[in-house]
Amino acid sequence: MESRTAASARPGNEPRPAVTERQIHRAREARLAGEHSALAPRAEIDASWDRAVRSGIDPEQSTESRLLETDEIEHRRRSTALGEVMPLLREGLASIADAAQQIMVVTDTEGRVLWRQGHAAVMRRARGICLEEGAAWTESTTGTNAIGTALAARTPVQVHSAEHFVRALHGWTCAAAPVRDPRDGRLMGIVDISGPASTFHPATLALVGSVASLAEGELRGRHLVAIERLRSVSAPILCRLGGRALVVDAHGWLAAVSGMPPVDRLPLPKSLEPGTVWLASLGMCRVETLPGGWLVQVAEGAHDRAPRRVVLDLSRERGLAVHVAGPVGSWTRRLSPRHAELLYALALHREGRTAAELAEDVFGDATRTVTVRAEVSRMRRSLAEVLAHRPYRFREAVEVEVVHPEVPADLLPRSTAPVVLRARMPAGTV
Repeated sequence: MESRTAASARPGNEPRPAVTERQIHRAREARLAGEHSALAPRAEIDASWDRAVRSGIDPEQSTESRLLETDEIEHRRRSTALGEVMPLLREGLASIADAAQQIMVVTDTEGRVLWRQGHAAVMRRARGICLEEGAAWTESTTGTNAIGTALAARTPVQVHSAEHFVRALHGWTCAAAPVRDPRDGRLMGIVDISGPASTFHPATLALVGSVASLAEGELRGRHLVAIERLRSVSAPILCRLGGRALVVDAHGWLAAVSGMPPVDRLPLPKSLEPGTVWLASLGMCRVETLPGGWLVQVAEGAHDRAPRRVVLDLSRERGLAVHVAGPVGSWTRRLSPRHAELLYALALHREGRTAAELAEDVFGDATRTVTVRAEVSRMRRSLAEVLAHRPYRFREAVEVEVVHPEVPADLLPRSTAPVVLRARMPAGTV
């Protein structure tokens, strides 16, 4: 397929002539043979072909995949906000797809088809390439295709005929766009239109992108209504409270505030629970549930009452946890084995560790600094007041205790981290 720019320049935006498709086919065959071709595909297709080659996708393979069970499909439908905008998607795309002898397909973030609708004959034909509910359409399973490539590139994309990496899809054309949750910016899934290659039209991509934007706008509107509802519920509560307090929704978006400057959004830990909790931007807070959100009361003087004691409990493999205690309360966080390894290394080295040193402690490989930084960043979402960085360390004013298992060999028994392996050795062992 030639570039969108070239296609747009052609009068009437007619589909490309057959010779161009043959040229793309030759470029694909040259890529598979490891040869240089004077004609390169569009940049997004070229990058996708490279990913498919690196993933070991067989260009002659079938596009079949193991379908999800019906109850799993229903669970995924209920777990995504995409279900809320399906009426809009059906109205905006499915009817047009039917008239154009195509089908609309909606997937989750794993490329699993959750809904499909459109032209009855094309729906039947789509079963031949496993484009049906519960099927997997990531690039890692089916190579270059609009759904999988839109997931990989996080951008709208159109894939036509020989641009598909797997030959079985050369008789198809498809256009797909990501849909993001306006509340947190996360990808929710992909909306796609697919059909026989003869139904190709260059305007399809713009149509799909516009409908995806409409779906995001619908969710944004629903979110604003929910915020307004939460504001109505919280107003009388805040009137009765003294001091600083906020009401936020489950994603941290502000509904109401009292006694302090407003913020657009309050960063919240992933696993927020009612009770006393330390929030990095506010200090120690008392958190209570409200219908549709949280009431957050800032403990007065909290900035002078930072947590004073940390207990890293590694005594039981299935009970890894960190307990944090201070003048205004205490709380506990369960730990993954990886986070337990990192905190253990920091407990042993109170002077601090660089990312490279932590990578050596945990992975035995000082080059894995990106992974270390990402994991420590996740921990600091809930432990920011006890963990410092540059270098990574427990803060100086914090007392740290490690609770070991009774038998040294039982310390994180599945861990292969060098810092743990050394600790398991009997005293005096080199």
